[in-house]
Amino acid sequence: MRLVAEAGNRGQGAVHSLIAPQRARCGRGGIGRRAGFRSRSPLGVEVRVLSPAREVAAFGMAAGSGSYCQDCGMERVIGIGGYFVRAADPEALGAWYRECLGLDADENGLWLQGAGPTVFATFESDTDYFGPRAQQTMINFRVRDLDAMLAQLRLKGADVADGTQDMEGVGRFSWVTDPEGNRVELWQPA
Repeated sequence: MRLVAEAGNRGQGAVHSLIAPQRARCGRGGIGRRAGFRSRSPLGVEVRVLSPAREVAAFGMAAGSGSYCQDCGMERVIGIGGYFVRAADPEALGAWYRECLGLDADENGLWLQGAGPTVFATFESDTDYFGPRAQQTMINFRVRDLDAMLAQLRLKGADVADGTQDMEGVGRFSWVTDPEGNRVELWQPA
């Protein structure tokens, strides 16, 4: 199975394709399965994501219950437990995420997010997709209504990127830069 979606962002093409699950060997010689997701960003950067699931749940398919490497007994991560950000003013940055994005973490930083897909992707070291080269990671938040979120951010004076990127079957994307200069991606799934 191969799902291909094309989208443009200010005249620049983007291609996302879902590649059928393929057999893969783990480090101990056991056989597992993995699905691949390959992407080219609006800036022309190719992204390749390998998922440990039998199917890629982000695209509406049921995820398999087996582990990435069933035959070798390999442990695997089961989700993201936290995302940590260095900040010159941690309290102010935390307040910005609460007030602008509505991230309702408690006093210890615990945030009970809604269920949904999470994408893990690695990029080339020279990518500009994250903004400044000093930024080594970029968080992507799922949103219900991208237009409403962008309007809310603009009303609060946030640094919102011009335009959005639409990908048929995947969703819509846009970006905001937090007060410490970190680029954040916003995704309204299809």
